[in-house]
Amino acid sequence: MSKTLAAIVGGAAGVVALVGIVIFLIWFCLSHRMSVSRTSETGSSEPSQAGGRQLGVELSIREARRFEMEELSLATKSFSDKNLIGIGKFGEVYKGLLNDGMLVAIKKRTGVPSPEFVDEVRYLSPIQHRNLVTLLGYCQENNLQFLIYEYVPSGSVSSHLYGPSQVSDGKLEFKLRLSIALGAAKGLAHLHSQSPRLLHKDFKTANVLVDENFIAKVADAGLRNFLGRGDVAGPSSQVTADEIFLAPEVKEFRRFSDKSDIFSFGVFLLELLRGREATESPSLDSSQNLVEWVQSTQDYSVFSSIIDQRLGTSFTAEGMEEFIQLIVRCIEPSSERRPAMSYVVMELDRILEKEMSLTTVMGEGTPTVTLGSQLFRASK
Repeated sequence: MSKTLAAIVGGAAGVVALVGIVIFLIWFCLSHRMSVSRTSETGSSEPSQAGGRQLGVELSIREARRFEMEELSLATKSFSDKNLIGIGKFGEVYKGLLNDGMLVAIKKRTGVPSPEFVDEVRYLSPIQHRNLVTLLGYCQENNLQFLIYEYVPSGSVSSHLYGPSQVSDGKLEFKLRLSIALGAAKGLAHLHSQSPRLLHKDFKTANVLVDENFIAKVADAGLRNFLGRGDVAGPSSQVTADEIFLAPEVKEFRRFSDKSDIFSFGVFLLELLRGREATESPSLDSSQNLVEWVQSTQDYSVFSSIIDQRLGTSFTAEGMEEFIQLIVRCIEPSSERRPAMSYVVMELDRILEKEMSLTTVMGEGTPTVTLGSQLFRASK
């Protein structure tokens, strides 16, 4: 009996030991595979900038694609003039067709290879939203730098309002302009919601693109980070089309913040209202540009004179007045008095919803509203 019991105990102990060894080997193999997997996902043959964004680079490295020069050349037919669709601050912009059939916009400039350039691309490319133009990747070869973005087919809002490709009968009714404004506001609000907060720093009407369904997409988010510190002009008597969008504190002190983005957004709303560039004077007898005129005007009843006449009467006086009140708040000279982007989104959403309900009447078209000096209540 004692021998039998000893044999049973010994056999059981052997089985337990064998199971323990098998479990240990499985755990060791899995741990090793996970370690290799993490290394392959985060490893890179290109150096990255150490510091505040290092963790973000490790987590998002697989989001940014490194394109080959040959692929970009084929996509643009050797960067043919026929594929050139614009020239911006970064450089020439080409339309390209990749091998997989995807249309892209390719920004090209002269620049030596830089780890900071790669780091910035890897930081920006994972930031995606329905109302942001997606940064797909980059290329650095032959002393050239490229940024590759998704292609947005219908161009910029500025081209539809006052650009050379503007079609006289292709007006944007007020509800559509509100919808574009709301989409752009959501894109900008998403940037401001990042941690750390991402500022656009170059928001303007030309950087709001629309797709085939006129869904707004904010372009060039963070692009000023690639350009260095020398591209902001100081105060001058001659304000350019780009400078009109810069908040006073940016022009004077280079002080960028979410509130400076909101000032730029207010100028964008003003151009949506006017249908012209904000650098223009509201009337022949005024020496002020449109922004200065709005900032100095206290009587809302005179705002009817700057409403784009192409809007006709397809809006309500109440909706237009609330839209103008929002513009005035966004372009306040004092940054502290400007609203947050989340508030701007909420207000535009509310105004658009109300405007849709009041001007969409089944079978009866849209109600007529009165233009002129009686359109708005005078404010003191």
